[in-house]
Amino acid sequence: MTTIFTYYYNVLIVLLTIAAAIAALLGGLTAIHSRKKLHYAMALTSGLVLGLVGFDLLPEIFDGVKSQNLDPVWPMVLFVAGFLVFHIVEKIILVHEGAENEYGPHRHPSLGIARAVALTGHSFLDGLSIGVGFQVNPTVGVAVALAVIGHRFADGFDTATFMLLNKNKVSQIRNFMSIVVVAPIIGGLTSLVVTFSDLALTLYLGFFAGLLMYIAASNILPQAHTKGSSYKMVGLTLIGVLFMFIVTRFI
Repeated sequence: MTTIFTYYYNVLIVLLTIAAAIAALLGGLTAIHSRKKLHYAMALTSGLVLGLVGFDLLPEIFDGVKSQNLDPVWPMVLFVAGFLVFHIVEKIILVHEGAENEYGPHRHPSLGIARAVALTGHSFLDGLSIGVGFQVNPTVGVAVALAVIGHRFADGFDTATFMLLNKNKVSQIRNFMSIVVVAPIIGGLTSLVVTFSDLALTLYLGFFAGLLMYIAASNILPQAHTKGSSYKMVGLTLIGVLFMFIVTRFI
């Protein structure tokens, strides 16, 4: 009987990670097809990213700190490190390419690729977290899966939008979205054979949250207002934040 349940849950983990992958793909395709109104998409995206950090990643970090009896300064050190790493990478790329412009926002395809690579790692851990949730018990596993699927769409949308912003070709975006789509499935399969410490996941989330915060504050939000501020732009940002609050708190 135990073997039957184990097989059932393993199949369920795979199916749920596939659903998470499809959600990310739909988010990316939506961003690609709305690129003619990119500044509106950026306003919405800035809210989605801020909501993801504030309502999903940081609470997960706090839970990990509590359950692991971890000094909270270490995830926050990695939060600051994530913020600074993307800032340093951005500046190195811009200096190398001669793209500095003190009178306007910076854009370069390498920055879009860096964002996609970061999301690939996060996508892997999303799939892994579904499997780890089932290792605790099926109820936790399903709850984690619903949360992951809910924000996968936003992640796919964010990444594709950011790559469009930085002048990446649509073919590049499609290639990276393919990797992002497969990553949670690989993470789910990995959870079936490998056990990762909660401590390592908590520390990683601190780093990733800092990276996303830099992207939202320094890249996405300023770009949303390059054509002038408006109540519509502010409203879209607030809608993005509210959407992530609802997804992470009630779904």
